[in-house]
Amino acid sequence: MRGLWARLGWIRRVRLPRSRRGQRRAFQVLVALTVLALLPATWLNATAGPRVRTVADVPAAPVAVVFGAGLWNGEPSPYLAHRLDAAIGLYQGGRVRAVLVTGDNSRHDYDEPDAMRGYLVRHGVPAHKIVSDYAGFDTWDSCTRAHRIFGVDRAVLVSQGFHIRRALALCTAAGIDAYGVGVAADHDVTWAYGGVREIFAAGKATAEAVLRPDPHFLGPKEKGLTAALR
Repeated sequence: MRGLWARLGWIRRVRLPRSRRGQRRAFQVLVALTVLALLPATWLNATAGPRVRTVADVPAAPVAVVFGAGLWNGEPSPYLAHRLDAAIGLYQGGRVRAVLVTGDNSRHDYDEPDAMRGYLVRHGVPAHKIVSDYAGFDTWDSCTRAHRIFGVDRAVLVSQGFHIRRALALCTAAGIDAYGVGVAADHDVTWAYGGVREIFAAGKATAEAVLRPDPHFLGPKEKGLTAALR
């Protein structure tokens, strides 16, 4: 605890300006910093917002891309299950012909894609219509790998409403003509955390959209999606 206070000692030493002019200048700096921080999130909302639809009215595409959202005891978390339910609706409604599940499998004891695949199969999606990306470590990796490794050019993206605009912006930057389904979610602690996280993630997303870095793991091209779409 003492170490923490020592590291935060500079905060205790900060003093607000005493003069009105100094206070006004400090306020102006604070406003400017706030605006700069919110610019990436504003850009994401402005560019991707018009492409957010529902399961019922999203334009048809060859594939739905479902982003991982955590596991509970090896099974999809409630948030992830809601995403998968939306993908099931898209497939059964004829909006998509295959599903690409993309998530984290960086450890032997944590496998989002296989858990997602199992859920989809149990709910009626044929196994040969599901393709797994085991190196979707973050949204940019999922988007750029979908295009570069799996050959996705047009897709319906599936995620919660607080995340779908960032996914749309990044997949568009990666070369995918995409629309998104923003899955509804209870306004609980997870939802609040996700909303706040998106504000900070927007800056990273903006840099990725501009710089277009390689994903953490690229690897060879996969033919599974081509087979699933036959």
